[in-house]
Amino acid sequence: MSEPGDHGDRRQRLVLLHGFTQTSGCWGPVGDDLARDHDVVRLDAPGHGANGAVRADLVEGAALAAEAGGKAIYVGYSMGARLALHVALGHPGLVEGLVLVGGTPGIEDDVERAARRAHDQDLADHLREVGVERFLDEWLAQPLFAGLPDWARFTEERAGNTAEGLASSLELAGTGSQESLWRRLGDLTMPVMTLAGTRDLRFADIASRTAEAVGAHATVALVPGSGHAAHLEQPDHFLDHLRPWLATFPRQ
Repeated sequence: MSEPGDHGDRRQRLVLLHGFTQTSGCWGPVGDDLARDHDVVRLDAPGHGANGAVRADLVEGAALAAEAGGKAIYVGYSMGARLALHVALGHPGLVEGLVLVGGTPGIEDDVERAARRAHDQDLADHLREVGVERFLDEWLAQPLFAGLPDWARFTEERAGNTAEGLASSLELAGTGSQESLWRRLGDLTMPVMTLAGTRDLRFADIASRTAEAVGAHATVALVPGSGHAAHLEQPDHFLDHLRPWLATFPRQ
């Protein structure tokens, strides 16, 4: 994992975990805005960016993220949200708060999860066959990302990933390989915030269900006018939800 920055000040530390095919450089104005008054640590997930050669499942990846990020509020988007959830469950002493953006605790049905695992494997094989450039064109053409503005596609940043790194991420850390964590959500004792875009109906429902399963210390927020990548599609509205929640934490 990438190294944290200088933590000599008294600012609250935030660890940011990106989505699949992205890198730590893909947080856009949200990351920059938060860095004005927080100690922001942006990590590359296994198989991505500077950690393209790292092979790790979500449990192993969570251990790496916890070691690199240390004690902090963990903020994850999509794949990064699933990784952040694993950090919170596996290393709760390091997670002061947890923010899940467009994330899922996993697929509950065994048959559905197996089908998704087979799909992830097919996708990994296809990625190796066609290469990163074509795969990214196909990936970003999905309706899930239709609301992304051009600047937020981060095409050049994503293109720095390797086919093998991304394929291994699908195989080891894809939703199909993830253990369902729904029954463990009640174990979370830190403040939790779940966010999704109002146009991302599936993940908006998951965000609400996740918060309900966590309990009274969980907050759900829906970002207006946005789809899956709510923090990139509507960064101002996203921060309107996130910043007041962050303000409830004491400065370190």
